Amino acid sequence: MTRTFSRIKKTVEYLVTLALFAMVALTFADVIGRRFFSAPVYGAHDLTEHLMALIIFCGLPVLTAIHGHLTVDLFDRFLLRPSLRWWHRFIALGMAALLALIGYQYVIAAIEAGEIREISQELSIPRNIMYAFMATMCWLSALAAALTSGSAGEPHAHIAEVE
Repeated sequence: MTRTFSRIKKTVEYLVTLALFAMVALTFADVIGRRFFSAPVYGAHDLTEHLMALIIFCGLPVLTAIHGHLTVDLFDRFLLRPSLRWWHRFIALGMAALLALIGYQYVIAAIEAGEIREISQELSIPRNIMYAFMATMCWLSALAAALTSGSAGEPHAHIAEVE
């Protein structure tokens, strides 16, 4: 399982890195085109919007699985007691439920976008595909949160996994 997860994590990291590089290159080309040639890249706003969603939602399941979300360790002295492990499991399962609910809402949005043929403004990219992708990633994140809820509450367990 660890080997498979490691491969998936590496693939997602490469995909996110590629999307981020594409977004930086697109923004650079758009700024140069606007400033020096008075010719911005057509559809740059649409592409940036879609690349941003790809970056965020592609990394969400991996980040959730390794407990890599931002945390504030202000109350670690109190909350990381072994007697409060149940609380961390409860929070992780609540997070899984909320991510599943968000995924469900994206499914509704994808269906509605498909029915009304919602498209992006400049490039006419169908929105329902991106909404479906976002729903899938939210559901994978919910699954990751539920499956890793047993390790929730371990002091900084995610740090060793990231390295």
